[in-house]
Parts: sequence; structure tokens; C-alpha cells
Amino acid sequence: MEKLLYGVAYYDEYMPYERLDQDIEMMKAAGINVVRIAESTWGTHEPQNGVFDFSSVDRVLDAMHKAGISVIVGTPTYAVPTWMVKEHPDVLAVTSQGAGRYGARQIMDITNPKFLFYAERIIRKLIDRVKDHPAVIGYQTDNETKHYHTAGPNVQHLFVKWMREKFKTVEQMNKQFGLDYWSNRINAWEDFPSTIGTINGSLGSEFAKFQRSLVTDFLGWQAAIVNEYKREGQFVTQNFDFEWRGYSHGIQPDVDHFAASKAFDIAGVDIYHPSQDELTGIEISFGGDVTRSLKANNYLVVETQAQAFPHWVPYPGQLRLQAFSHLASGANMVAYWHWHSIHNSFETYWKGLLSHDFAANPVYNEAITIGRDFAKLSPQLVNLQKTNKVAVLVSNESLTAMEWFKLPGASKNYNDVVRLMYDELYKLNVGCDFVNPASDNYENYSLLIVPALYCASDSLLERLNAYVKNGGHIVYSFKCGFTDENVQARTVSQPGIISEACGISYSMFVEPKHVALKGDPFQVGQEHNQVQTWMELITPTTAEVLAYYDHPHWGQYAAITHNRFGDGTATYIGCMTSSAVMMKVLKHVLKEIDLWGIDQEITFPLITKSGINSIGKTIRYYFNYSESTSSMQYPHNGGMELFSKQEVVKGQQLVLDPWGMKIIEEN
Repeated sequence: MEKLLYGVAYYDEYMPYERLDQDIEMMKAAGINVVRIAESTWGTHEPQNGVFDFSSVDRVLDAMHKAGISVIVGTPTYAVPTWMVKEHPDVLAVTSQGAGRYGARQIMDITNPKFLFYAERIIRKLIDRVKDHPAVIGYQTDNETKHYHTAGPNVQHLFVKWMREKFKTVEQMNKQFGLDYWSNRINAWEDFPSTIGTINGSLGSEFAKFQRSLVTDFLGWQAAIVNEYKREGQFVTQNFDFEWRGYSHGIQPDVDHFAASKAFDIAGVDIYHPSQDELTGIEISFGGDVTRSLKANNYLVVETQAQAFPHWVPYPGQLRLQAFSHLASGANMVAYWHWHSIHNSFETYWKGLLSHDFAANPVYNEAITIGRDFAKLSPQLVNLQKTNKVAVLVSNESLTAMEWFKLPGASKNYNDVVRLMYDELYKLNVGCDFVNPASDNYENYSLLIVPALYCASDSLLERLNAYVKNGGHIVYSFKCGFTDENVQARTVSQPGIISEACGISYSMFVEPKHVALKGDPFQVGQEHNQVQTWMELITPTTAEVLAYYDHPHWGQYAAITHNRFGDGTATYIGCMTSSAVMMKVLKHVLKEIDLWGIDQEITFPLITKSGINSIGKTIRYYFNYSESTSSMQYPHNGGMELFSKQEVVKGQQLVLDPWGMKIIEEN
């Protein structure tokens, strides 16, 4: 990409009165150089079956081109028009909750042939209309696409085909999934029941995997259509999102991002996060690291927040901090959802860059400074390349399986374990990539972080053992290696195959009640030394014990171990610890394997990220995620601070304002 993109989603169709020229004038003043249009308004573009009206698209494209603003055109397939449902009610997804009802977005069955017919028609009509327009630089397929829990009879029929291809015989399927239990055995493919009512976690997890494959196929199908029309230099992307907890939290349960991203030229992402006093930058970093890892390249932030909810309205300085935080993880575009606050319907109070009065406001005024600096610093900051020595191994299959077999209390899930480990690496300024079970690049990393790999094939676990034996290092959480790829518990002492590398075994696990780590071994204080949710009663075979449980009955068992195996090491954390303990364990490992450097001496709320820019120079970002002024000694080679244009030398004191930052280009 030649320059940084700074953008907004823009819906001329939603405006209460004519103001396109005025909006463009304000966009130009803010340095907005790209807008995203069209993905939300199928019912406007095709008001009746086969009647098309792209006049709003035409006028926006023409006006943006005249103003020098580029456009990303979205395919409008994620919200179906009323006429389609009236004529073909079966396009609505049937889920475990019953037949769908019209009203919300993303309620369709993405396998339905009638939906696909109309979707292909609107895609072709729209993209053919805009492909040669000089304002158009790229396309977004659909929007935050998922399978929407479609599980009707047609989907069940496709799943049976999937199962026949995988297992060949019902006998093999029954054996692998344990379907003799409670007479769930299937003796003929013709008898295959709907999975909606299943109590079998293996079958349910496989159906979830199949549903994720529907998303991969649907997005690949859309991308292939758009690729028929796109000009040289145009791109196709998709805005992936994450598990939603009122903000972007963890790995998306309903999409295999690694598989689905293969169809696209560049990965895109929507990242939303807590703000005000809860702004940490972790979600920005997590979402960016995941998305950058999908194609091992820069990515686009297609949506992030401007004002949004009342509790997200940023403090002064936070909008700038957020924007440059995206760049520090490798983003080449930061775009807000959305330009203007909508005056009616579901998202009236999800506010845009402009408020309902369309007037300048403090958030918009701060955006002006961001746009100006993006334009000025684009040559130094675009296409930042990052090389990390640490990767986090994530697994959609383990995520799903742990939903079938929930942790005690059901208050924690797979993503809580992922975030427990990732968040502490972030606070220690350890740069991370993400890999998945199908990745072929484990050996590129010195350290793998493996949270709750509950569901894994023998070959994957043997590969992880070989990785350690050949000099790699792994930190495992609890619940690793317990079941095979079909969610069948292994018949050996746990953690099964990885016992060899970890030097441990266990056969019992309990829910901790008033359990701590004996003697506060990591010196975190009583309030942080407690064990929560899950504990495995570990017996070391060859491993060194880093912590035992402090309990009158479980005190003989190890909680955290560290083992040398071949040329590498495996650390196993057999319980849900506090974040403070997790940080101490990771710090211990990083120091032992020589991944502790000068950047790790800087800790949260000061965050540093780095990379190599297009001309081969190192760029170093320093962020202050706090309400207080902070200072630090700059520990690297001298260079220029890009905002002030002042020289910085090694050992110089850097002062970071509240929610402030500095960017240094090394000489």
C-alpha cells in the first residue's frame, strides 16, 4: 500500500437531509482519504425483485472522486430486503431456536440457493456498475460474516454429506464419536438425526466445525465473484470480528479466520474496545496481532470506534492514542464506524465521528490532528513489517469443545484462557503472532504459548513434542491435550502425548475451593496467589516443580511445572491462576530462554511496539495508557521523534503525557 488510509463508513442513504457536499468538506478538513459504502443498503439498491437503483452509490462515488477521497465498496448481502423474505421465507435461517423472523440483520441461511441466487445477482450488478470508477480502490465482501447458527433441514443434509466424506462408514463414525452412549448410535446414513438436539459433544463440535466451513465457502464464493470484476490495483477484503462481550474479546467462535482469510488480498478487521479509564490498548493489540497473522502481512482496520456508546466516548488524547496503536500493530488503515450518528432505528446511540447535530465536536477536532499526522508521517509508518519470536497457538476446535464441556461455574471459557496468557505478554511488551493447528511455521518462533488446547490430534501433539525436542519452548495452560480431534478423551494419563515433553502426569482434576499456591512462590501477595476455576492434580515425572497447591488434601500435587526435553523446555500451568501469577511465570520463562530484553524492562501502562518501515528503518512506538504523566529512559539507538522532529539519543528521558505517545525513527 502506498499510503496510510484514514477513513469512515458513510451512509448517504441514512441522511435526514441533503448534505453530501458539506460532509465531504468536513472529511477533507479531517484528513479522511477513504470511505466505505454500500454494504448495508440492499433494500435501497434493489427495492423490488429485479429493480435496481444505484443512484446513491453513483452520486457518492462521483462526489468522493472529485474531492480526492477513495472508496471501498461493500457487497450488500448481510441484510436481506423485505421482498425477498416475502417471496421466499425459507431464506431465513432455521436455528436451534426455530425459524427465523425478519427484522434484524444477518438472519439468512447462507447456504440457501434462493438467497445465493439473489446475492450473486446484486453483487454482479453493483460491482459491474462501480468497477471502472476511478474512486474505487477495493471491495469488502459482506460484513462481519458468520454462519448465523443456520441449522435447518437443508444444512443438516449437507452435514450428513460432510460426515460421509470424513468417516466413510457409520461404524467408524459411531466409534470415533462414542454414539453408543444413550442409544445415540446411527446405524444408517438415512437415519442421521438433526444435530440440533444432540447431547454428544463430539457430534456437536463437528457440526460447529462444519458451520465454520460454510462461512469459509460463502466468503470464498463472494470473493471469487468480485475478483472477476476488480481492476489491477484494487483489493478484496472482509471485515472479520471477534467474540463479543460488549467489545472485541477473543477468538471468533463462528469463523475460522485462518481458513476464511485465504480468499482475500488483504485481511480486514473490526476492533472495538473499552475506553475512558478502562482503555488499555490490549484489544487493539490482540485484534491487530490476530489479523496481521492471518496473511503474515499488513491489514486494514475497517471499523473501530469514534464516540460509540456513552461509556466509550474517548477522553481527550485517546482517539489519537487508539489510532496510532492500530498502526503500531501493522495496520495500514484506520476507519471509524461511522461518519455520522444515525437519527433512528437500532443504532441511534452508537455514535459516529459526528454527533446527531453534524457539527464539529472535540472528537472530530481530535480526528483532524490524526488525519494531518497520518498524511505527514505516511512514508515512515505505512507497511510496517514486524518479526516476532513468540506466537500464540489458538484453536477453534478447542474453543467449541470447551463450550460443550464448560469449566466449573461456566463463568470462564476458552477465550478467557487465551486472554489471560496474551494480556500478560502484552503488558510485558512481548510482540506476538498467532498460529493455528494448520499453520506450518511453528519453527519460526522461539516460544509458543498454548492456551487450553483441549482438542488436538495425535499428530499435532507429536509435532509440538518434536518442536520442544528440537530446541523450541512452550508454555501450556491447563486442559491441553485432553481429547483427540473428535473430542474423545484420551485413554492414557493426562496430558496424554505431551506428557513426554512436559515431564508430568495427572488423572484427577478438581474445582478449587480456597486453594492458593504454596508459599506464595511468585511473591504476588495473598490476594493474587489464589487458584480459580480449575486445577489439575499433577505428579511430576521429570519436571521441576515451580509451584505446589496450598491445601490440606491437595498439597502434595504440583500446580506449575517446568521441564527440559531435548534441546527445549515445556512449562505447564495446571490451574487457572491470577494475572499476576501468569505474568511471573511468563517472565521466568522469557528470562530463561533469553527472550527478556530491554523492552521488557518497560511495563504497562507504558507500551512499546516496533517494526521495520518501507525504507528499512526501525520505528519504535511508545504509548502511555494511563491518566498520569509517565517517563522512561529511551533504551535504543538514537533517532528522530516524528511528531516533534527532535533528535532522541540513547539514555534520554522520554516524558509521556497522560494518554500520550511518541514515535521514534531510528537513525
